[in-house]
Amino acid sequence: MTFLVVAAWALISATGFGQGRLAQQPERSVVQIITFSQKPNWIEPWRFSGVAKGTGTGFLIAGGRIMTNAHVVSWAKQILIQRYQDPKPYQAEIEYVGHDCDLAVLKVSDPAFYVGMESLAFGELPEVRSTVVTYGYPAGGDQISYTRGVVSRIEMQGYVHISNRSFLSVQTDAAINPGNSGGPVIQDGKVVGVSFQGNKALENTGFFIPPNIIRHFLKDIEDGQYHGFPDVGVALAPLVNPAMRSYLEVPDAQIGARIDRILYPFEKTHEVLQENDVLMKVNEYEVGSDALIQYRGNRVHAGVAFDQAQHGEVVDLLIWRDGKEVELSIPVYVNRVDAIEGNQYDKEPPYFIVGGLVFTELSRNYLGSAGGNPDTDTLYELMFTRYVGGDTMRKRPVVLATILSHEINADFNIRHRSILDEVNGKRIDSMQDLVEAVESHEGEFHQFTFIQGRRVEALNREAANRATNEVLQTYRVPSDRRIEK
Repeated sequence: MTFLVVAAWALISATGFGQGRLAQQPERSVVQIITFSQKPNWIEPWRFSGVAKGTGTGFLIAGGRIMTNAHVVSWAKQILIQRYQDPKPYQAEIEYVGHDCDLAVLKVSDPAFYVGMESLAFGELPEVRSTVVTYGYPAGGDQISYTRGVVSRIEMQGYVHISNRSFLSVQTDAAINPGNSGGPVIQDGKVVGVSFQGNKALENTGFFIPPNIIRHFLKDIEDGQYHGFPDVGVALAPLVNPAMRSYLEVPDAQIGARIDRILYPFEKTHEVLQENDVLMKVNEYEVGSDALIQYRGNRVHAGVAFDQAQHGEVVDLLIWRDGKEVELSIPVYVNRVDAIEGNQYDKEPPYFIVGGLVFTELSRNYLGSAGGNPDTDTLYELMFTRYVGGDTMRKRPVVLATILSHEINADFNIRHRSILDEVNGKRIDSMQDLVEAVESHEGEFHQFTFIQGRRVEALNREAANRATNEVLQTYRVPSDRRIEK
């Protein structure tokens, strides 16, 4: 009996893939990800960049999935994975991707890839001042790298990949370099985070995605679809001013943050909440006068409490209104109206060409490609009208992306980045509106009115139609349009 036990243990130790061995060597479940990607060109939307090779890290989790960052695999045409100390590359496909939380899971179809590998388990949010180890394949080397560091801060941070979302993140002095992205952060043999971004303005500083965000993502995809993190649609303001607290008749000086603004298009929130309501509690979390809650030993923004809900779930609130406490419940939903404010992925940019004028959707992607400093009108349409709502808001503003030179547009005196207001007297709220306004028009001239200065320009309609075909041939553009259905 003793001999059998010893023999079995010797076999496990020799192979190195037993559960006990794995806890000491999680690198066996950490992989290098190699991608070949092409990004769209938002100035000339029918074009793409050259193929770029990139690297990142991933790790095996339950269900035969590889977890990594969304930004590691975004725009990838091909994804290859290499196991620890194994020269053979395996082809992978994206199964689910969450661009808001910068997480993705991949699948490898070849069953040989999984032989001898064990999935890594998730732990809990690490404590500040505790030690963690990052695993990954930073750029500049093909061998796995290990970096030990200390958890220095836990708070809400902007997630750079999407750019207009903030979630809980963990700061560490463990090095997180390009190529480390998507790798596990290990503590006591369990994954307590996913490395995802750094900060060039700070030395010895990296950030990783904590377990609560990871578990939210994994729970979301259980039904076969990724919805994303929901939003309640309120802007909170600290309520520490004694005069303001007295004005709102709030009794406790330490509890309660003021609802400063309710955003469009959160119709249910507008029905349930009011500006100047004082948010006292979100589910079991008490909201301080600084708009922070106590979350597992950390003072973090109250938005963390809402981030625990899934799309369509109900959150319980305690508010102070008209001198008394009021208990409310409110459903939370994923907000997609502000998508153009953030970086967008997985879809090619739409465009429409008439007489050499190239129009596309106004977006952060477009402005980032156009360079320079956008004017006030452009920034207002991109960033602020969604907070106002109503008739002034354009769901998908249309911008003049560029002009393909032709004699018909040689005297067209409007520069790129100008936003369409009307075409042929019809208000333009989307690319579909533009196409309809142009193709349904029977007058002699197409008239374009732009928001900037209400400037107006025109093209001869029949000449523009002829010029469009000539422009497509001259500049080798495959089609005059790409429009979402």
